[in-house]
Amino acid sequence: MPADRVLPTEETADLLRLVRHLATTELAPAVARAEAEEEFPREVFRLLGRAGVLGLPYPEEVGGGGVPYEVYLQVLEELAAVWASVGVGVSVHALSCFGLFTRGTEEQKAWLPDMLGGEQLGAYCLSEAHAGSDPAAMRTTARRDGDDYVLDGAKAWTTHGGHADFYKVMARTSDDRNGISCFLVPAGTEGLVADPPERKMGLTGSATATMRLDGVRVPAGRRLGEEGDGLKIALAGLDSGRLGIAAVATGLAQGALDHALAYARERETFGRRIIDHQGLGFVLADMEAAVQSARATTLAAARLRDLGRPFSREASVAKLVATDQAMKVTTDAVQVLGGAGYTRDFPVERYMREAKVMQIFEGTNQIQRMVVARGLDVRGSGEITHV
Repeated sequence: MPADRVLPTEETADLLRLVRHLATTELAPAVARAEAEEEFPREVFRLLGRAGVLGLPYPEEVGGGGVPYEVYLQVLEELAAVWASVGVGVSVHALSCFGLFTRGTEEQKAWLPDMLGGEQLGAYCLSEAHAGSDPAAMRTTARRDGDDYVLDGAKAWTTHGGHADFYKVMARTSDDRNGISCFLVPAGTEGLVADPPERKMGLTGSATATMRLDGVRVPAGRRLGEEGDGLKIALAGLDSGRLGIAAVATGLAQGALDHALAYARERETFGRRIIDHQGLGFVLADMEAAVQSARATTLAAARLRDLGRPFSREASVAKLVATDQAMKVTTDAVQVLGGAGYTRDFPVERYMREAKVMQIFEGTNQIQRMVVARGLDVRGSGEITHV
């Protein structure tokens, strides 16, 4: 983390130092092997939960940390700078808890402490293979049967699929296009099965699988909100989730820049460090500008969220800017290292592979542009508030 980053309080600075220490001592030694062997780091999430990291953006009365979202995103950035799979996992877990916190009954909220404490790891089941960016086209159904619902269908691209302890599942409860409801389904429920994980280009330590539901019986008490509220619950959390991915992308870009900078300071050509060659120095300067612009955009949107003001358009801008910049910065990091950057002896090639998916999940960057364009039509560009 750059030494000149402005922090709101000394307490925040202490928190970020703690997270950086955890990332350096616990995550960094394990990341290369786990990613190479596609090993899911379940114990890392338990460690982070016990350290209070998983519950940071939630109130203390439900087992959270009660920190502003602006601070939480800086924590995500610290984690992702070392291990992007873990950063993504923390963001997805927070998203999987969001509906329970915002729409759960008091009885249902009693489940939150274990979730936020890391003993229960969550997954978010919205996407379906045929529906793409149109969640209202989902075909997974939930049929009422007495005091239960019976769920049938398949959910694609589920982060933590096969490893999570609970699945936040969106399913159709009526033929109306928006007749979708939300359910909390425990792992181990009969009929809930994970396909083999996807063979991915990057984030190989993060398991992504299709979850199949074949006659999955769920008590009605595990439905969140009323019937038909599912899409609202899902979409309400996506803006916050997009900020989480923006922070992860910024951290990934920072990690790539840090490695490129260290290499440029040590490597010499023609009797000079390569950072002293203007051509390379300008590349590094552009990388720094990209990281700083991504960070500023993301935290500005977070401040709007913390103030309780609309931030949907700003969240899409942040996700768009941060992930596009991460792709450019990680590509440039490989270029700075030259041939060495193309080998697995250095982590920048992994960072480059990991950056690509961030332009795709939590809504593709084409979808983000649609959200921004619609926001401009409704509010206009002059109504962006500065905080």
